[in-house]
Amino acid sequence: MRRSTRLGLSLLAVSVLLLGAATSGYASHTRGTTFMKVKPAHSARVKGTGSLLYSHGGAIDASARVFIIYWGPQWSTGFTTGGYSSAQAQTYIQDFFGNVGGSSWANSTTQYCSGVPVGTTNCGTGGTHPSNPAGEVVGTWNDTSALPSSISQSAIAAEAAAAAARFGYNANENYMVFTPTGHSESGFGTSWCAYHSSTSTSSGSLSYSYMPYQPDAGTSCGMNFVNGSNDSFGNGYFDGFSIVGGHEYGETITDPFPSSGWLDSRGAENGDKCAWISSGQGAAANVSLGGKSFAVQSLWSNAFNSNAGGCVLSY
Repeated sequence: MRRSTRLGLSLLAVSVLLLGAATSGYASHTRGTTFMKVKPAHSARVKGTGSLLYSHGGAIDASARVFIIYWGPQWSTGFTTGGYSSAQAQTYIQDFFGNVGGSSWANSTTQYCSGVPVGTTNCGTGGTHPSNPAGEVVGTWNDTSALPSSISQSAIAAEAAAAAARFGYNANENYMVFTPTGHSESGFGTSWCAYHSSTSTSSGSLSYSYMPYQPDAGTSCGMNFVNGSNDSFGNGYFDGFSIVGGHEYGETITDPFPSSGWLDSRGAENGDKCAWISSGQGAAANVSLGGKSFAVQSLWSNAFNSNAGGCVLSY
């Protein structure tokens, strides 16, 4: 009896340690934060299946806007990784977000809406729908203020709020905070690649995303996931910026204030359900935006396959 008790306690201790290890990348984050997990964390999941997204009664971004914040003096002084400059990374990021609005890839978000009963899975013509406008980047800010020695979610939220206070607040805007190479929040690259959340300001609820320097995580966050070799523009090396950035962008349109918008019965958003698919229906691929190619993942569409749902690259 004594031996079995000791064994039971040992197993319990191991379970607690494993649980702590599994959640350590998320423990310091606020509720209402949704993460894009690293690619290895999705390897055992059945992707592109499951229940439909349904309205949880919250808002959507009716006219999506993106404000890009490059936080840290390193973005202005410049740095190089993998043979690419920080200026090339910024060009890739801004060309992607500057042309993703109005694309057939982003158009799947227009089937969702606000102003309908909780539990709605098909808006039809009811409610207020995202308009998928072109030219969604409304501004960029190279904030040269020093980064904290230990980056936290509260610091990211404060940086997004500072941008809104300085340049103007808009309820449909996603304030996207990018940090430079070597400066990221704990958990990046080991547990998650990026996240989006919201915070309260005197102007209203503010939607923001955190995008660490994706190449620092290598293949765990999308490097060469679609493009196996690197070109002069950065396709391959920068695949993570458009795959992960597109994931957060699509989710913010349909669930800007997590988790009150469109999610499935397990709490997955339109990006979560289609993350890291490498073959078959909904596999990540290149799409043409503004005459350039960008790697993207698919997004979940309730309307696909005669309203059975699935992951799509265009809509």
